[in-house]
Amino acid sequence: MTDKDTNIASGFGPLLKFWRGVHGLSQETLALCADSSTRHISCLENGKSHPSRSMILKLAEVMKLGDRDSCYLLLAAGYLPTANTVDFHAAEYKWLRKAMMLSLKAMDPYPAALMDRYGGLLMVNKAWVAFNQQTLGPERLASMGNHFELLFSHQQSSDASDLRKNTLSLILMAMQQEVLLSGDEYFEKILANLIKHKDVPKDWKQRAANLEPQASFRVQFEIEGKLHHFFNVSQMVGALGPTSFISEPRLSINTLYPVDSELDLSKYLNESLAHPLLPY
Repeated sequence: MTDKDTNIASGFGPLLKFWRGVHGLSQETLALCADSSTRHISCLENGKSHPSRSMILKLAEVMKLGDRDSCYLLLAAGYLPTANTVDFHAAEYKWLRKAMMLSLKAMDPYPAALMDRYGGLLMVNKAWVAFNQQTLGPERLASMGNHFELLFSHQQSSDASDLRKNTLSLILMAMQQEVLLSGDEYFEKILANLIKHKDVPKDWKQRAANLEPQASFRVQFEIEGKLHHFFNVSQMVGALGPTSFISEPRLSINTLYPVDSELDLSKYLNESLAHPLLPY
C-alpha cells in the first residue's frame, strides 16, 4: 500500500474524532455506548484498525448522525453508502418543489427538466415542452416519462452520426458504472432497455472508454428541417461535498443550450403550452 493509499484509508479516523468532539463524547463513553472498547475506538481514530460497515453504522447511531453525515463516515472507510429513498412529492419537500419550479422557470427559453437518479422526469419548464413538441410531436412526447429514453428516442435513423454514437455510449457507460456499484435492479432494467436501441453501437463500451467523461456534451436535433447542435448540461441538485452523488432525493437538472447563438428558442414559447409535469 502506498503512502497516498494510507492517507485515504486513514480519513475515517479524523472524521470519527471530529464527530466525537462535536457531541462531547469521550472515547470511553463512545466505546461503552457502541458495545466496543476504548482501545478499539483509539485504534480506529489513529488508523491502526479498519472499521466494519456494521461498526460504522453503530457509531453513527450512537452519535445520532443523519444520513448525510453517516454517509461521510462510510465513504471515508471505503464503503459505498446506501441512502434511503425519499419521495420528492412528499409534503415535507414542498419547499424543494417550489425551488425547483423557480429554477426551471428561470431557464426559459432553454429546455430544462428535473429528473431523479433513474432519469425519471419530475418537472419540466415551458421551453422543454415547446422544444420536444417540435422535435418529437405532442402525442409521442406525452408517452415519455424518462429523460434517457427521451434522449435515445430522438433522431432514430439508420445511419447515426459518430457524435450521436459517442453521446449514447457515454450515457450508457455512466449508467453501467452506477449499476455495478449499486447493484440496483431497477436501474439495470432501464440500462438493458437502452442498450437495445438501434443507434447504440456494438462497441459502445470501447467508445466510452476512449472518451473523456463529462457533465455536458453535444447532441443534435432536427428543428424545422434543419439539424442543430446543443450542449446537453446536467447539474446535480442537493447536498454539497462528497456525498452529493448519493444523497436523497438524488436530483439533477438537465438543460439544452444551442451551440448556435443565433437560434432563437423563445419563439416557440406560448401560453397554451401544457404538460402534466409543467408546474407553471
